[in-house]
Amino acid sequence: MSDLSWAACPDWWEKLQAGATPIPDLPLDYNLAEVAVALFDKLVVPDIPGQPTMGEVAEEWARDIVRAAFGSVDAKTGARLVGELFTLVPKKNTKTTLAACLGLIALQMNTTPNIRGVVVGPTQSVAETCFGQMQGMIEADEWLSKRFKIDTNKKQITDIFPDHSTGRPLNAKLKVTSFDPAVTTGGIPAFAILDELHVMAERHFARRVIGQVRGGMITNPRSLLIIITTQSEVPPQGVFKDELEYARKVRDGEITEDVRMLPILYEFPEAIQSDEKQPWKNPDMWGAVLPNLGRSITIERLIPEFRKAVETGEEELARWASQHLNIQIGLGHHTGGWAGANYWQRAVDPTLDLERLIETSEVVTVGIDGGGMDDLLGLAFLGRHKVSKRWQLWCAAWAHDVVLERRKSIAERLRDLERDDALTICVEPTQDIDELVALVLRVHKAGLLPERAGIGLDPEGVAAIVDALQGAGVPHDTLASVTQGYKLNGAIKGTERKLFDGSLTHADQPLMDWCVGNAKSEARGNAVIVTKAVSGAGKIDPLMAAFNAVYLMSLNPEPCRQDLSEFLAAPVMAI
Repeated sequence: MSDLSWAACPDWWEKLQAGATPIPDLPLDYNLAEVAVALFDKLVVPDIPGQPTMGEVAEEWARDIVRAAFGSVDAKTGARLVGELFTLVPKKNTKTTLAACLGLIALQMNTTPNIRGVVVGPTQSVAETCFGQMQGMIEADEWLSKRFKIDTNKKQITDIFPDHSTGRPLNAKLKVTSFDPAVTTGGIPAFAILDELHVMAERHFARRVIGQVRGGMITNPRSLLIIITTQSEVPPQGVFKDELEYARKVRDGEITEDVRMLPILYEFPEAIQSDEKQPWKNPDMWGAVLPNLGRSITIERLIPEFRKAVETGEEELARWASQHLNIQIGLGHHTGGWAGANYWQRAVDPTLDLERLIETSEVVTVGIDGGGMDDLLGLAFLGRHKVSKRWQLWCAAWAHDVVLERRKSIAERLRDLERDDALTICVEPTQDIDELVALVLRVHKAGLLPERAGIGLDPEGVAAIVDALQGAGVPHDTLASVTQGYKLNGAIKGTERKLFDGSLTHADQPLMDWCVGNAKSEARGNAVIVTKAVSGAGKIDPLMAAFNAVYLMSLNPEPCRQDLSEFLAAPVMAI
């Protein structure tokens, strides 16, 4: 017996290359599945000249989704095997039209009176487009026009078809709406279709609303949740990141218990997406992730847009690839910011943590970068290895709740980092400084700090940190002001060089992956600067702290010589 779940599809890439839908063989009710497909094929596409039917224009992948959504019902109990579908498909592959079709099929196949369904668009505009598709499909079909009542003001469709057992109208309702907390008003829907989850994930209430929808549906064995989305134009965050990672683990057979979700992911393998040579730029590869190729999209139409994106620059190319090829934006596709980001991933030392850094270093410099209450407090330890002389970097950061309120665009990302134990969101006013001082004291008492200029600080807004360090016994001469801006150019370029030649390694920390990906550089005369101003809303404070530590390590410091045995035996404070 296989250890994989019914939803696992380990040969998904082979299926994509062969033009097949990346799903396993499912134990479906054939009759139900084919009834759903028949209903799908009869639907008219209202915004194509001549108004052809889906049977005439749809590719087989769409029918496979319909079969999975409506044919996985147990004939005796009515329970669904596929309670959720997560479909990741590039733009221009009829996502919104497919969402409209699935909504109308769900209504037609429903036999339960007074149930409620929703189709949720990320914005009002997308919701109106989807409702317009449904309205056009109904008005183009004589039978559907009799069965369904359309309320254009409420953007609601009501099934007025009589129930066979009572003779009364079923009164099942399907509402098309934009994404907001009102989605769950009036009870949990019996079926829900979410269009473009990656856009919804940017809203601060996204996780709560989707959690409420899913929580209510789990108690209903007949419920159906369908998510249809493109990749994000920024690194995945929030609930979109969670859902995508879960879907990949189900697809790959890493999650096998209590599975309700069927992943249908049109994407390249991670090795192809992260390859520095970017093999996905070859148009011959594109067809594997474009299920509607030859219908709503062609390679010939994509190539001019691709070439324009290439000419515009790396940032536009990354955005284009995320939308049209589902290439996930991240460090493998850095958008022309800080040059060191190109070498960051190759410099990972997976065995490195703070304890190991202390144990193996002959000297350690510390960088600290703080700011206002809506910034992070960044801390960096940079050690010089006793034997290899290689530099090794470990960082930490803290944030207060005010950051989540003032910087809603990154709030979900910060919560993700907190869940990854990569960031501390403080519950007490002085928690960040207290914990920072405790970590610095450990290195100081271990005798690894230089006697002079061992702790580098951005001179702006660090008075409380300086007072706390000196109050804890850190000598004044150990503290050093590191001037920012163009004067930090040597440290920035030096970090790039040492990442490139392998003489600087770092702990594999999600926090720093994010900060490095956020960093943008700007030429100032002969200097290159990386500042918070040019990096926008994305936070880079721990990276700036690392530059401060690099600046001091570049002075070739020597440590205070103390007996380290007492301190190596002590546990490292968890952050």
